[in-house]
Amino acid sequence: MSDQDPVVDSPAGPSGGPLRGLRVVELAGIGPGPFAAMMLADMGADVIRVDRAAEVRPERFGTPHPDLLNRGRRSIGVDLKTDTGRRVVLDLVRNADVLLEGFRPGVTERLGLGPGDCHAVNPRLVYGRMTGWGQDGPNAAYAGHDLTYLAPTGILHAIGRADERPVPPLNLVGDFGGGGLMLAFGVVCALLDVRAGGAGQVVDAAIVDGAAVLSTALHGLRRLGMWPGERGGNLLDGGAPFYDTYECADGRFVAVGALEPRFYAELVNLTGFEPPTGGGADRFDPRRWAVDRAAWAELFRTRTRDEWAALLERSDACVAPVLDWDEAPDHPHLRARGVFVDHAGAVQPAPAPRFSGTPAAIRRPPPQPGEHTDEILAELGRSDSDIAGLRRGEAVA
Repeated sequence: MSDQDPVVDSPAGPSGGPLRGLRVVELAGIGPGPFAAMMLADMGADVIRVDRAAEVRPERFGTPHPDLLNRGRRSIGVDLKTDTGRRVVLDLVRNADVLLEGFRPGVTERLGLGPGDCHAVNPRLVYGRMTGWGQDGPNAAYAGHDLTYLAPTGILHAIGRADERPVPPLNLVGDFGGGGLMLAFGVVCALLDVRAGGAGQVVDAAIVDGAAVLSTALHGLRRLGMWPGERGGNLLDGGAPFYDTYECADGRFVAVGALEPRFYAELVNLTGFEPPTGGGADRFDPRRWAVDRAAWAELFRTRTRDEWAALLERSDACVAPVLDWDEAPDHPHLRARGVFVDHAGAVQPAPAPRFSGTPAAIRRPPPQPGEHTDEILAELGRSDSDIAGLRRGEAVA
């Protein structure tokens, strides 16, 4: 972890960060939508999360919510199914730059908060939509999760060991890479168009679209003839023995990525590896891989993970220790760069990427649902009596 917390902005409003001054309304969801909102908040945007009124627990106010994806914003509790609650959200939208939602297609339209409703009060609004299948197509109305969105794209087919079933790649490729990051990127692109004089528009971010885009390089390798094998039999999928993981003497692992000839030469030199006979002379020849893998596996089992790391990590051999969740924040390089921070008692990844003039920051810990309801309503110009009336009508909490 970094020895210092990142700069934390004042609760009064945004400061610093390349997106300072940007106002975002987030309709609460899970996974990729909140991740996109977190990215915008880390970059300085003032993000207001609209949580369900039924989830508000005042006794928890003042204690950070455990879901770190919700960091950096304030929360208002609203019942979106009431007309009064809908008007509260439209009041927020009126002066916002962005709205983010992650419901199934058609849900916000039925709530009276669809793109048409929001653009009627704010024509310059960027309306960001996060789904798995997208806003149209045969599967659009149906449920799914990261794994089922990856399955039709070809990506899931490619992940795993040879002659074994495909392996779920956590939910980083779909939900967060193809989903949340693409939504954040799309929103910023649309905002640039608005600030150049364009009208507000809808950003339709679908996990199937974004995940497919992430695989573009592999499609290129296939066209170049550099990805000829099935799952687990290619250069970057664990097929090549010089791009794989190996168990060490202590049962822990190292990662080896010595692709280029000079990096592989350094790996061989530092480890004292003696290439086995048989299988051909070209190390890129798949016919040789099984023999070489067995020899490398035998060699790596002669020392512990950390002994190998001490020998190889700070070299061009392209070897690194495989660390677990608890070890990762204390890795010397990650600690030196402050890749992980301890903010409000929670160890978590620091904002990324980095900016030389407008640094990003974790502005506040994740809020409890509805923790800032009164504060946000007051900013909208609602009087104490108005707020009390909204609470009596259960439109807000």
